[in-house]
Amino acid sequence: MSRRRHIGKGSLLILTIVGLAWPISHPAMLLPAESKQDEMAGMDMPGMEQSRTPDASRLTPEAGTITIPPERLQTIGVKYGQVTRRPLEKTIRTVGRVAVDERRLAKVTIKFHGWIEELFVSALGDHVKKGQRLFTIYSPDLVATQEEYLLALQSRKQLGESEFPEVAGSSQELLEATRHRLHLWDISEEHIRDLERTKQVRKTLPIHSPIAGTVIRKEVVQGTHVEPGQELYTIVDLSRIWILADIYEYELSFVKAGQKAAVTLSYDPSTVLTGQLGFIYPTLDPKTRTAKVRFELANPKEKLKPDMYANVELRVNLGTRLAIPQEAVIESGQKQVVFLHLGGGKLEPRLIKTGVKTGEWSEVLTGLNEGEHIVTSANFLIDSESRLKSVIEGMGGMPGMKMSE
Repeated sequence: MSRRRHIGKGSLLILTIVGLAWPISHPAMLLPAESKQDEMAGMDMPGMEQSRTPDASRLTPEAGTITIPPERLQTIGVKYGQVTRRPLEKTIRTVGRVAVDERRLAKVTIKFHGWIEELFVSALGDHVKKGQRLFTIYSPDLVATQEEYLLALQSRKQLGESEFPEVAGSSQELLEATRHRLHLWDISEEHIRDLERTKQVRKTLPIHSPIAGTVIRKEVVQGTHVEPGQELYTIVDLSRIWILADIYEYELSFVKAGQKAAVTLSYDPSTVLTGQLGFIYPTLDPKTRTAKVRFELANPKEKLKPDMYANVELRVNLGTRLAIPQEAVIESGQKQVVFLHLGGGKLEPRLIKTGVKTGEWSEVLTGLNEGEHIVTSANFLIDSESRLKSVIEGMGGMPGMKMSE
C-alpha cells in the first residue's frame, strides 16, 4: 500500500514538471491570437495564396516593367548606356612551343658503306655554311666504281671510232651506266669532271653540308664505320622557326592562315616578335578539343631555341557590329536578359541573344536596336532588389513583354 502511494506521488510530480516546462519550450503556444496571426502571415504555406503589401522595389504589373525609385537606383550605383555599333576585336591567347622549320632541316646520310677518314665539323652547335666540308669518307665500292668509270672512258675512246656500230655503242652504254651509278651515290658532276680531267681515282670522297645552319645532331667520330642510310649529321637553319600552339575548338572559326600574331617570352616580356599563322592542322585532339596551329616567324640572333615555350597573342578584327557591355547582360540559365531604361525609375527586362564576346563587349544578335538605352552596371543588384528570378523564368507569359526569338 505504501509502495502504491509513492508511485502515485512520483507520477504526479512528473506531470507537474512537464506541465511547467511545455510553455517554456514552446513559446508560440503562449502567444495571443493576434500574435499568432502575425507569425502565420510570414510563413509560406503550400497551396495558400497570401496578400502582401507591395513596395516600390517589387515588380509592377504594368507591361512587365520594374519600378524602383530613382534615388534608390542612384544609391546602388546604376549606370546607363546606349546600344551602339562599334568595331570589335577578339583576342585569342595561347601558349606555344618553339620548333624547327622542317623545310630548313637537313639530314646528312650516305648511300654506300665506308669509314670516316677526316672529320672537319666535330661539335654540336657548330655553325656551317652551305657547301662546307663536313668529313671525308673512304669506301672500297666508291674506289672500284671510279676505276670502272676510267676504264669505260678509255674504252669509249679506243672503240668509239670502230667500224662496227655495235662495238662503239656498247662502250658508250658502259660509260653511261657507270656515270649513272656515281650519280645515284650523290657524286657531284664537278667530281666526275675532275675525275675525267685528272684520270686519278680518289681514295676518299669529301661530304659537304647541303644547307647553311647549326649542327644539332652528330653521330660520327673519326674512324667510324658507316652504313648506307645512316644519319650522320642533322643541320637546321634557325634564322626562321615555327611555334606550334593549340587553339580551342570554339575559337577555330576566328583564325585563318595569314593572320599576324604577337609572340613574347615569359623571361623577356618586353621583346615582342611578329609571326604569321602559316597552317591549321586538319585534325582535332579528342581529349582537349583543340587543334594545332603553326606560326612562322623570323628568329633574329637565334634568340628562340627549339622546345622553348612562348606566349602567343592573336588579334582578330571582327568589323563593326551591334554591341553592349558584357556587364549589362544577366545570364539566367539559357536566357540572357538586359534592362531597358524607360526613365522615371522604370526598367523593362528584355530577352536578347548575344554572339561574340570580346573583352568588355558582347555582340547583340537579336533583342535590341541601335540607340536604345540600357542599364550597364549594377544589374545583379537590380535583380536582387526586384526579386526578378521568377519573372525571368516566366517571362514568356507576361503581357506586353518584348521578347526575341
